[in-house]
Parts: sequence; structure tokens; C-alpha cells
Amino acid sequence: MSMTEATGSILTPDRDWWRGAVIYQIYPRSYQDSNGDGIGDLAGITRRLPYVASLGVDAIWISPFFTSPMRDYGYDVSNYRDVDPIFGTLADFDALIAEAHRLGLRVMIDLVISHTSDQHPWFVESRSSRFNAKADWYVWADAKPDGSPPNNWLSIFGGSAWQWDPTRLQYYMHNFLTSQPDLNLHNPEVQEELLAVERFWLERGVDGFRLDTINFYFHDQLLRDNPALAPERRNANTAPAVNPYNYQEHLYDKNRPENLAFLKRFRAVMNEFPAIAAVGEVGDSQRGLEIVGEYTSGGDKMHMCYAFEFLAPDPLTPKRVAEVMHDFERAAPEGWACWAFSNHDVTRHVSRWGEHVADTDAFAKGLASLLMSLRGSVCIYQGEELALPEAEIAFEDLRDPYGIQFWPDYKGRDGCRTPMVWEKDALNGGFGAGRPWLPVPAAHLPRAVDQQETDMRSVLHHYRRFLAFRAEHPVFAKGEIEFLGVEAPMLAFIRSHGNEKIVCVFNMGGEPHAAPVPADLGTIEPLGGHGFDSYLSDGSIVLPAWSGFFARLL
Repeated sequence: MSMTEATGSILTPDRDWWRGAVIYQIYPRSYQDSNGDGIGDLAGITRRLPYVASLGVDAIWISPFFTSPMRDYGYDVSNYRDVDPIFGTLADFDALIAEAHRLGLRVMIDLVISHTSDQHPWFVESRSSRFNAKADWYVWADAKPDGSPPNNWLSIFGGSAWQWDPTRLQYYMHNFLTSQPDLNLHNPEVQEELLAVERFWLERGVDGFRLDTINFYFHDQLLRDNPALAPERRNANTAPAVNPYNYQEHLYDKNRPENLAFLKRFRAVMNEFPAIAAVGEVGDSQRGLEIVGEYTSGGDKMHMCYAFEFLAPDPLTPKRVAEVMHDFERAAPEGWACWAFSNHDVTRHVSRWGEHVADTDAFAKGLASLLMSLRGSVCIYQGEELALPEAEIAFEDLRDPYGIQFWPDYKGRDGCRTPMVWEKDALNGGFGAGRPWLPVPAAHLPRAVDQQETDMRSVLHHYRRFLAFRAEHPVFAKGEIEFLGVEAPMLAFIRSHGNEKIVCVFNMGGEPHAAPVPADLGTIEPLGGHGFDSYLSDGSIVLPAWSGFFARLL
């Protein structure tokens, strides 16, 4: 029996809950500080769970809270089975699970198993000699005869993916920071240990996982060089344009076929527990959707994955949305996507796409409703329901090693990780009493939760309204999608499930727009409750700027 079975959970054991679910991502350092040390914690999250439940989401995803030296702020784990003291204790985590389940929220946790911290006891032992029990738990290789690294692989954080170790007189591989050595999943003992970690948290009551860098788990054992990537094929989907990582086609340092068998083993463990789901992060600039298709096919690997098509800088246009959805259908006909416009790794989308938009609130409402109308599951990143813009962070306040490395051409990820703003006039926006680990932007305070709670036209209330509207129509969670031929700035598609068909029309422009109802649609019945002032008039759909229209197809 799990630790949470007797806690008054109102959750039902639905194995298909993830399909079409809306997941709210919490970056724990920045959500709520309960003890005044300037860093958010698990007790702070628990305190704010009623707010999260009030949005109408299905689950939360919590970024890593495990023991860590915090070189990459929790994505460098030194103990997979405990909570870092800055975030609290295992008892705090158990209390969080119990409260979430009482409120009807499922809890997904972020597992980072492609690499560990260099302070993890496994790596400390591995690097101590070439002959210890864990000598092969990480990716080690001899230097070339001239002393240079084994091959041309690059770290996504800049420079070679190989770091020299003077004790073993070998290089170890790190896809990210030098303090994040890559685990060798070709070693069966490593796989067994990682599956044991998975089981530990499932037995503790979690409802699923977000799997970090899921396509980085395996490397080519022959250590072959990656080929160069033609300049015309480069993009900034997964790494900023200033990063030479984009100059290679990553055939051998990640995306290896051996991963499929391991993902089946990971899924088999999940299947031993009721109603568990996992979403994988696929970071690849050329084959992202194809890999999502591989990892979510057959019902025996990942339940869902996300790639970076909607997290990239490319402008969000009607054509772009339709192309990505068509590309996904072709690449992953059996698969399921989890779409997001923002997360802890990218510029907040109201800034990324809306720099020249006159009405930020309308823009945010329109994009949120579009996101939640697409076929797939949805991730919402903390603060996007307030339409928080990307924060401007001074260089001396930067914490992100990625931003420090590539400043000023790439400013890193701190601008989307600043503390949540709860109360406009409270110290630190209500985040906590101590000096926050990142500054609270003055520009965020007018958008604090307490300010938006009292304004029924606010972005916050629109998220609640649209999530309630979405929940009333199962077609949005489970249905198929068919795009209609309309001209920009309009985007139109039909969601269908069972006997229900809903036509969705979006004005993705900054001016009001009217478009005739497509003649071949037949009769439509406008739906209310979605929060937009759109309407049907004399055979035309009339939409304000950045708004949506929804109608049942009769």
C-alpha cells in the first residue's frame, strides 16, 4: 500500500488520466519560500496547492528537489532518494503528496537520470580508479595519442563534452556542465539502480514523472565523431544560435536506438502501479518530433513526450501551428504530445513572441486558449497564468551557468525563473521574508495574484474560465484534430470525439477580424463560457484581437 492511500484522496484510478491532461509546472526554488531563506521549498508549494487546484489543472510537475550541490540548480543530483535540505525533508514531500491528492491533483516529479552531480557517491567512487566496483558506471574514455579528447562531441553548455580526470588519466563525458558526468546506461547495473530509484518514488505515492533529457541516455559505444551540420539546417530550437552545439548533427552522442529497450523497462515498472504516467523531454533540433514518435509508439514506452517546436524562438503564426501539428501527425501517428509555450528553460512566451504586442493581456489569453485547444496534453509554467513577462536580470545577479557562459548574446534562463508574485505590496511580492535567490522584478508586481483575483477580466481568471470550459467538453482532451483552410491571421480547426464536433477559430492578430463561416461546415451553434467576446453575425465569425470562437457542429 502506498503512503497516500489513506489520506482522503479524491483521485480516481484512471490509467488514461494523462491523455489530454493539463499539467502545471512548479520550479520549487521560485514558488513560495516558507522559512525566509530566500529559496522556495516543498512546504511553500504545499501552502499554495489550493491556488493551483483553483486553476482547474489535473496535475503538477515539480522540477528537481533532490539532494544537490546546485551547480545546475537541482538538475545535478547527488542523492536520488532524499530531499535537499534547502527544500525540506521527505516528510515535507509526503505532506505535499497528501495535500495534492486531497485536492484532486496528481503529482509528477522531475527525474534526471542521464547524468548525476560529480559529488554523487557513485561518481566519487567511479573516478577513484579504473578498477573499482563503479568504474564503468559513467562514460570514460582514453585520450587520443596527442592527449586530446576522444572525439568531437560538444557539451550543450559550451565547449567539449569531455573533461580530463587526473586520477584515472581518462576523460569522462558530460553533455551539460563538467560537474554533471553522464551515466553509462550501457551498464546493466546502472539501469537496475535507476529503475530502483523510479520504484522508490512510485512507492512513495507519486503519480508519474517528467524525464529530463530523455534522448541523452545512451551514447555510441564506438565513440564516433558527429558529422557537421549544414548551415541551412541549423536552428535555435534546443540551443541558442550563439552555441556551436548547433554546428553538429548529433547522431552519436544522443538519440541512440538502445534507448528504446530501456524505456520499455521503465514503463514496465510504472505499469505495476495504478494510474502512473510519464512525459519525456526530447531535445533535438532536427529529429525532435521523429524521436517523440519513436518513444511514444506501441503503448510500451513513454505515455507522452514534448519536443521544442513551440518552445523555440520562431514566431507563432497560424501557418507555424498547423505545420507543427501536421509534422507531429506524420512523425508520430501512434504518439501523444505534451505541448507547452513556456517552461523553466526558455524565454517566457509573452516576451518571446509578444515584444511588439500592444495588449499583453489579450495576447496571453488568446495563446493560452489556443494551447489548450490543440490535440495533446498541456503544460502550463508557473506565472504564465499571470502573463508574467521575461525578467531583465543584471549580470551581477545571474545564477544560471548557461547564461554566464554566453552572456550577453544569450542571457540564460534566470529571466523565466524569478520568484512567483503573490501580493503586489508585500515584501518580495509575497514570495518570502528573506532576500530571494533571484530578484523579484518590479514589472511583475502589478500582475501579482492578489491584483488579478479581484479583476474578473484578468488573465488569471481567463485561465480558470477556459480550463473549466475545456473540462466541459471531452473533445479537447481526447479528440482528433482537422485543420480548416483559412487565411492569416485566422487559424481554424475541428476537434472531434465520439458524436461531438467543435469548430475552433482563432484570431492570431492584433486587430479585430471577421471571417465567413466555411460553406462546407454546415450549421454551427456558438458555445459560451470560454471568456471571449467573439460572436456569429450574418454568416461571419467576428473576433476581437487575439481571441477565439468556439461552436458545436450540428
